Amino acid sequence: MRYLCLVYVDRDIIGAITPERNQKLQDDVVTYDADLGRRGLLLMGEPLAEPETAVTVRRRNGKVTVLDGPFAETKEHLGGFMLIDARDLNEAIDVARNDPMTEMGSIEVRALWDYVKGVPKE
Repeated sequence: MRYLCLVYVDRDIIGAITPERNQKLQDDVVTYDADLGRRGLLLMGEPLAEPETAVTVRRRNGKVTVLDGPFAETKEHLGGFMLIDARDLNEAIDVARNDPMTEMGSIEVRALWDYVKGVPKE
């Protein structure tokens, strides 16, 4: 079953780490992702640019608006994602639990949804 793991980063935590700790974190993430890939769990994963570079597009009553930056003001921001193929939710949670980025914020795990069937995608 496929799951999207949304990696949220706490600005206060990530902003306070030393350059050495940041390099170790990056190395740990690369190592972890490579291990997930070897195990056939990681289908795709990428970090995202800072929220200040985002554009939010919305359509209401036929009118499109484009806003600079993210819509929500929060302490955490979406910093990246992983698309994984896990046996079940428990395995997907284990993938998130062991990700080094959980120290910098949180990881939201969601099953991909099959709109036609109205059930999670296999």
